[in-house]
Amino acid sequence: MIVPDISQNAVAVADHYDELDPVYRRVWGEHVHHGLWVTGHETPTEAVEALVDTVGDRLDLMAGEACVDIGCGYGSTARRLAETRGGRVTGVTLSAQQADYAAARPSPDVNIQLRDWLDNGLSDGSATAAWAIESSEHMVDKSRFFAEAHRVLAPGGRLVICAWLAETGAGRWKVRHLLEPICREGRLPSMGTREEYEAMARAAGFAITGYEDVSRRVARTWTICARRVVKALLVDRETRRLAIDGRNRVFLLSIPRLILAYRTGAMRYGIFTLSKAREDGVPG
Repeated sequence: MIVPDISQNAVAVADHYDELDPVYRRVWGEHVHHGLWVTGHETPTEAVEALVDTVGDRLDLMAGEACVDIGCGYGSTARRLAETRGGRVTGVTLSAQQADYAAARPSPDVNIQLRDWLDNGLSDGSATAAWAIESSEHMVDKSRFFAEAHRVLAPGGRLVICAWLAETGAGRWKVRHLLEPICREGRLPSMGTREEYEAMARAAGFAITGYEDVSRRVARTWTICARRVVKALLVDRETRRLAIDGRNRVFLLSIPRLILAYRTGAMRYGIFTLSKAREDGVPG
């Protein structure tokens, strides 16, 4: 597990997203996650929606299902899957700015809550499907992240995780100059490998039913972000202010590091599909 030299907690994560809220919406839009280029010809908007739709496909979502979006951001993924798959979605986010943005865009089947997933208040077995798109990285206690997902899911429930992952066996240079700084600058308490995620999932009681490394199909996200940040710095006063004076300004400077991390293989992007056993003991 890659751990930054400056410890991070939920307060730091919330502060990161609250302060950089204007920049995130300008650079990322409503979906604060990577895009997935399936054909290679998608627009950035189509690519981020393709990642959401891939999650829906992996979960095999059915109309009327009770779902949980763990680390829901602005609620855009929750709204899209509620509209396209007919689910009822509860989303949780640490960011007050994100929760307020979602509240201003209500959807009848989506409930966004300002909560820490590690203290989510949801009932045992209250959902049949859950997903975490680039939020597990921000969890201070990743084992508890998995344990809470297992508790909240009903027997037979499914979980999909899209995660930033450290290269298995990454060398000292990659850890020191790429992975550890990415954790520090992005307010990640830690970054795990595929093997570490799978071990924690099994320890929580999940069966691993699928895994796909899509690093090459998402890496384009960061070159697009780099261009957008440069443009925003040129035309937007608020972006310039945050880049110069903001507490979290260092993240804007880490984008070249993220590009290099993908190109060298130091960072991977994985999609895990997990299931909780049914009451008869058979995996969901």
